[in-house]
Amino acid sequence: MKHLFWLFFALSSLPVLAQKPTEQVNVFLGSSGDHGQLSPAASYPFSMLSLGPQTYPNLHTGYEHLARTFLGFTHTRFEGVGCQGAGGNLLVKPFLGADPAQTQLLKKTEQAEPGYYGVTFGNGVGAELTVGQRFGLHRYHFPAGAAHGLFFNLAHSFANGFKQEEHTTQNATLTGWIEAGTTCGAGKYRLYYYLEINQPVQWETTKEHQLIARLPGTGATEVEVRVAFSSVSVNDARSTVQQQAQASFAEVRRAASQAWNALLTRVQVQGDADREKLFYSLLYRTLQSPYVVSELDGRYRATDGSVQKSKRPVYNGWAIWDNYHTQLPLFSLAYPTEFQDVATSLAGLYRYGKKDFATQHEPSPTVRTEHAIVVLLDAVRKGYRVDLRGIRDSLIREVDRLDYAHPDKALESSYDAWALSEILGILKDKTLSAQYRRKALEYKQYWKKDFLDMTRPDVDRLPARGMYQGTIWQYRWNVPYDIKGLQEMVGGEAEFRQQLDTFFGGDYYNHANETDLQAPTLYNATRQPWQSQALMHQLAVDTVVQHYFNDNSRGIDPYVGRIYQNQPKAYLRTMDDDAGAMSAWYVLTACGLMPACVGQPVYYLNLPLFREMKLQMAAKKQLTMQVENYAPTRRYIQSARLNGKPLERNWLTHQELSAGGTLVFVASDNPNKSWGIQQPWVSDVQEANVKNPK
Repeated sequence: MKHLFWLFFALSSLPVLAQKPTEQVNVFLGSSGDHGQLSPAASYPFSMLSLGPQTYPNLHTGYEHLARTFLGFTHTRFEGVGCQGAGGNLLVKPFLGADPAQTQLLKKTEQAEPGYYGVTFGNGVGAELTVGQRFGLHRYHFPAGAAHGLFFNLAHSFANGFKQEEHTTQNATLTGWIEAGTTCGAGKYRLYYYLEINQPVQWETTKEHQLIARLPGTGATEVEVRVAFSSVSVNDARSTVQQQAQASFAEVRRAASQAWNALLTRVQVQGDADREKLFYSLLYRTLQSPYVVSELDGRYRATDGSVQKSKRPVYNGWAIWDNYHTQLPLFSLAYPTEFQDVATSLAGLYRYGKKDFATQHEPSPTVRTEHAIVVLLDAVRKGYRVDLRGIRDSLIREVDRLDYAHPDKALESSYDAWALSEILGILKDKTLSAQYRRKALEYKQYWKKDFLDMTRPDVDRLPARGMYQGTIWQYRWNVPYDIKGLQEMVGGEAEFRQQLDTFFGGDYYNHANETDLQAPTLYNATRQPWQSQALMHQLAVDTVVQHYFNDNSRGIDPYVGRIYQNQPKAYLRTMDDDAGAMSAWYVLTACGLMPACVGQPVYYLNLPLFREMKLQMAAKKQLTMQVENYAPTRRYIQSARLNGKPLERNWLTHQELSAGGTLVFVASDNPNKSWGIQQPWVSDVQEANVKNPK
C-alpha cells in the first residue's frame, strides 16, 4: 500500500491535459487478423507481466478481436512480434459446475484500457484483470448459487513453446516455475511465480501440468487471484504479492492508469482529434517492451543463468533488429531515464553472454539482439553513459563472428563493423578502428555484386539470393552510415535521386517490414528534401499502394488505403508492430523527426502532423514544436525557425533537440524547393563524428 501511495503522490505533480492520454488510447488497435499482432491485455509500462485473454482461434498474442470463444487468461505475451509469438504462460480459466471442459466461455461484452481488461460471458461469468510492474490481479464474477472454480494449465504457451515446469500447492496458493521457448524457439526463458486465491479452495490434479482449484459448495460469487512473477525466485514473487496484499483491485487499476499517463504525457499533441487518438494509441504501443526484470533490490537473472545485482532497473525482452530504427531512438529523445537503463542493460548482455537471437537462460520472453552495438554507439554519441571499455573485447568477438553469406547479411554485418570502428575510435584505439572501418567499407564489394545491376529478373522477389526478409530493391538502400558512398557507386547524387524515384514510383517500397524503413528519408540526403516530406506524410496518413513481398514477386492482391488506422484491422496485412517499431515510426513522423542514421546523433525533419507538440526532455527542459499555417493535409515545410532564428537546414542534432526551446515550422501545400538544401547532412563512413552546425 505504501508503494501505491508514493506513486500517486509522485504523479500528482504532472501537467493536467484536457483529456488524459489513457482516455484516448484504443488498446484494440491491431488485434485482429495479420494486422499488427497486438492484444488488449492489461499491461503496465515495461512490465513482463501482461494479463490478457486467450481466445480460440488466436493470433501471436493469444487474442483475436473477432473470436467469441475464450479458453481463459494468461500472464505473458510479447506484443507485435513474428513467428508465432512468445509467452502465453500460466493459463487460468473460470468454470461452472464440476468439469472445466464443460464450461464454454462465449464473449458477450468486453472493455479495456491501458492497465485494465474486462469481459463478460453468456453464461454469467465475468472477468477483470489489472497489473503492476511485477504484480497482477484477477477478479472473477460467478452467478449466485452455481458451483464454480478455477482451472490452471501450467503447460500453456504460444507456439507450443512449453519446455518444463515445477509447482507446489498449499492452502490457497500455487507456486513454482515455468520454462518455455522464446520467439521463434531460438532460446528459453524461465519465470518463477507465486499465485494466491482469496478464498479457500480444494486442489485437484486432472492431467500432467493441469490443476483445478475448486471452491467448496457454491462458494463466493467474487474471487480474486493475486499473482507475481520473478526472474529470480519464487520467494521474490511471494514477497511482491505480500507487499501488495492490502491494495484493492481499484487501487491497482488506478495506479496502472496513472503510470501510463505519466509516460504518455511526456509527449503532448494538439490538433485533429482523431489523429490525437491514433497518436496516443501508437505511443502506448511503443512503451510495452523491453521489460524490467530486476527485483526492487536490483537482483536479476542474467543470460548466463547467474543471479546478479544492479543499482538501476535491468531490462530484457529485446527485438533490436526491428526497433533500433525507431523505438529506441524515440526513447533516447523523450524517455532519457529509461533509455539510460536500456543502454546499460544492453551493455550487460555482452558481459554475461549474448546471442543474435536468445540464450538458453533468458529472464523473460525475448526476440533478437542484432545491432545492439549500433544502439550502444548511438547512446554514447547522444551523451549517455556506457562502459564501452569493459565490454570492448566482447564487442570485437561479436563483430568477428558476423555472417556475410548472403547479400542482406553482408549489409547488416557491415553496419555493425562500422559501429565497432566508431566505438574503437571513441576508445582511442586508432589502429583497430581503422581496421574495422576498412571492414565496413567492404560493403561496396557486396553492393556492386548484388545491388548495382537492377535489370536482373529477381530484384523484386522474395526470397532471392538467399535473403531473408526483403527484396534486392528494398535492401539496396540499407547502408545508412555511408549514403555518400552509395551515391558515388550509382553515379552521383542526381542518379541516386532518380533511382529513388523509380523505387517509390514503382511501388517497390514495403512498409510492412523494417528492411527499407529508412528509404523514405533518403531524399533528405539530396537536393530534393521536399520529396521526403511528401513521402513521410503520405505513409503516415494518406492512401498508399502497397504490394506484398511474400513468397516470390510482388503480390497479386495489392492494398490501396491507409497504413495506420485506429481499428482492430490496423496496419497492412502481414505487418507486425514488431515490439513498437512500426508504432514508433508513426510517432516520430508525427513529431516531424526521423533518425538519419542510428549511431549518429542526427534527425531529419519533416512537417509534424499536429498544430503543436511538446516533448518533456531531460533536466526539466521542454521542446515545443509548432506548425504555423497548419492544416491536416499540408505536408511541406515552407520555412522553419529554431528559438526565433531562421533554420535553413533540414536536420537537427540530438544535442540541439534535447536542449529544449521552440521549433517552429511554416506549413505549405506546395514544396519550397530552396528550403533544406543548405548545409546538407549526408552520412559518410570516412567522417568520424557529426560536427555541430553553426
